[in-house]
Amino acid sequence: MSENAHPRADAMDSLTTGELLELMLTEDRRAIEAVRPVLDRIAEAVDEIAERLRAGGRLHYFGAGTSGRLAVLDAAECPATFGIAADLVQAHAAGDGEAEDDHRKGVSDARGAGLGPRDAVIGVSASGRTEYVLAAVARAKREGSLVVGLSCAPGSPLGAAADVAIEIDAGPEVVAGSTRLKAGTAQKVTLNMISTGVFIQLGHTYRGRMVGVVTTNEKLRARAARMVRELTGCSDERVGAALHEAEGNARVAILMLRCGIDSAAARTRLTAANGDLAVALGEKGRA
Repeated sequence: MSENAHPRADAMDSLTTGELLELMLTEDRRAIEAVRPVLDRIAEAVDEIAERLRAGGRLHYFGAGTSGRLAVLDAAECPATFGIAADLVQAHAAGDGEAEDDHRKGVSDARGAGLGPRDAVIGVSASGRTEYVLAAVARAKREGSLVVGLSCAPGSPLGAAADVAIEIDAGPEVVAGSTRLKAGTAQKVTLNMISTGVFIQLGHTYRGRMVGVVTTNEKLRARAARMVRELTGCSDERVGAALHEAEGNARVAILMLRCGIDSAAARTRLTAANGDLAVALGEKGRA
């Protein structure tokens, strides 16, 4: 548990800088490996969340302190990575200190999120006891939302309250109680898996590429051009022309070049496939 002193705690102050960093790296590796025993629960969460988003629901994170900030980070990255609407993944973070114990705020934030039966909620709490998170997930269950509990405390109240409990035994921190370390690493890895797994299932990537990328700067425009070129085999000139007509939309450009159609027809086909490029190309059936 994160509150327990590390086995090498008494010798920590006598370690060289190199020895300390080696210890920290070793412990982070252990934190990542601690995720392996709960992969089946993570897979269950991915499948259940994808089902709800496919039906028109949204994904909400509730967390406080470090856990809340990790949730905010993951939610913020989803639109840019997968080309999804900004409100499809939302993070609600209580902050630090007394806010973590604010039951009323948890209820209020969950109520304000407009949760319903098609939505999925992930409560993120290293201790599994954060009152803000427990209040929010209780409200979510009342509204019929799927509740996933992500903690680093097996047997916690959050796990007991969840439909899918992901409880990672990350072990003691190098600095006792500092959950931004191993617990944070384990939670970040798990959130990466969940959001990426969900949006791969929903067709927001194609052959391991970010085809939903929003081309807002030169780096991302170059990335889009490279993806279109790799996935169509077309010349730089044809790729550039297609992306220009597609207004930077890589999926539309790929459909244009692969199917020999204009951008309007490509957009229509992509919309009918719910944005799934593989479906639009006829490579797989509709989910």
